[in-house]
Amino acid sequence: MSYVSPILIGIVYVLLMSLVRDDDRRRRLNALMVGGASAAYLSGGGLGAWEFAFTAVATYVAYRGLESWTFIGIAWLLHTAWDLVHHLKGNPIVPFEHGSSMGCAICDPVIALWCLRGGPRVTLPWRTARTREPVAPR
Repeated sequence: MSYVSPILIGIVYVLLMSLVRDDDRRRRLNALMVGGASAAYLSGGGLGAWEFAFTAVATYVAYRGLESWTFIGIAWLLHTAWDLVHHLKGNPIVPFEHGSSMGCAICDPVIALWCLRGGPRVTLPWRTARTREPVAPR
């Protein structure tokens, strides 16, 4: 399994999220993304009722993330831990790809670190960065 691809996927995620202009919208979108990602294992049922318990905890943390980048980062780290449990248990997130849970466990901390830094806008070197949103005429 390649360790580089999941890291690159995490970086691409951060770059794409940086295209969302408003900080508030970017935080809320990420809270929704991690909430959805946290429910990804429900359909597999590999850990029985524990899947529901994890999803409940992760949903609460993602909900708190609607107002806090720190909680979004924590939710991604919780998802990382759940990915590792699934990898060790042998129930991958993508049923036909054995290493998918480990790949997710490598990708998620990249996103979590960005979130724990406050989800800053990452600009590409060839693109000029806007420091402010355009103001609508009154």
